[in-house]
Amino acid sequence: MMDPTRAILGTYGQVFIDGNWQTNINHLEASVEVEKRELKLAGSEWTVHKLGAKKGTGTMSGYKVTSDMLRRGFAKFDVINKLADPEAYGFERIRLINCVADKLQLANWTAGEEVAEETAFTFEGYELLDPIVAS
Repeated sequence: MMDPTRAILGTYGQVFIDGNWQTNINHLEASVEVEKRELKLAGSEWTVHKLGAKKGTGTMSGYKVTSDMLRRGFAKFDVINKLADPEAYGFERIRLINCVADKLQLANWTAGEEVAEETAFTFEGYELLDPIVAS
């Protein structure tokens, strides 16, 4: 039976861009999609699949505090995602390699409200630096 205290809360998530902790970021999503090619083989009634190219996409968002993303422009950067809930079995760090913003948000504000900033990006690889392993 699962121990509910081991469920990881996003509250403890951290984002590092090129090694610098981004305390203003409160949401990160990243995923890898693989292209599959269908193969139909003689003598088999099943369609089989050959793995093709992979595509990494992501989005990070939070409060606008600096102009760092605008200054970075479309230059490549690395992101390290860290989840470290103190009740979890450990912490997880994943490095997203060669990230590039899809577009730059130049303005998006409303009087009386905090200014949010969202950056969609692609990446060209990932590395699991620290896995969480149940003990």
